[in-house]
Amino acid sequence: MKILVCIKQVPDMESKFKVAASGKWYDTADLAWRMNEYDEYAVEQAVQVKEQVGDADLTVLCIGGERVKETMKKALAMGCDRGVHVADDKAAEKEPFEIAGIIAEFARDKQFDLIFTGMQSQDRGSAQVGVLTAEMLGIPSISTIVQFAYADGRIETRRELEGGVKSIVKAAAPALVTCQLGLNTPRYPTLPNIMKAKKKELLSLPVADLLKVDARQETGKMYFPVKKGGGLVLEGEIGQLVDQLIQILKEKTGVLA
Repeated sequence: MKILVCIKQVPDMESKFKVAASGKWYDTADLAWRMNEYDEYAVEQAVQVKEQVGDADLTVLCIGGERVKETMKKALAMGCDRGVHVADDKAAEKEPFEIAGIIAEFARDKQFDLIFTGMQSQDRGSAQVGVLTAEMLGIPSISTIVQFAYADGRIETRRELEGGVKSIVKAAAPALVTCQLGLNTPRYPTLPNIMKAKKKELLSLPVADLLKVDARQETGKMYFPVKKGGGLVLEGEIGQLVDQLIQILKEKTGVLA
């Protein structure tokens, strides 16, 4: 059995962000970096399947500059067998369709039975890469899963929908799933496994070998929301509050004039 898990390196969300000089992304200087939180659930689930099956082969893939190798080492220490680093210093400039195209091109002839990704990345938050990858590969995808089971070449998942509703979705392998908070509890790599990870294969591929699709979108501008004035608190009896509110609406909008 062959399994692929895709991860992304993102800034620690406690970092202080500022817009880069280009105006199209955040400034990456002086930021602390970590594995995308949703991808940690994907790695943990992939490792659990590997442990369940016994003879599974698990590859972790990450796109980015040289820096992302440190994050990949955590995935290797969690239980992945090898790493594939797609070297791309301009990965942040690529839209989800391009990123999905890179992953699909790598996976196309590898015959992976299962592909795991995070539901979305914490910095871009598009939630598109996983499902686009599955579409490009022509395999079923199940998104936002909070429960997963595998047996006899089939998967059964529980999806989390808006309003707290959950649905059960089944599919036959090969298939791709995107992982949500609550799916599992990611393990902490032990010191022996961290040491073993240093000896595992970590192959680097140039992004030019895998980028076969053209961008369909581009980021025009990034900016912080404009700060608005504080709210107005009205006090008094209900009748008085109604009169005050109507007067304010008349002054601000002229709608009730």
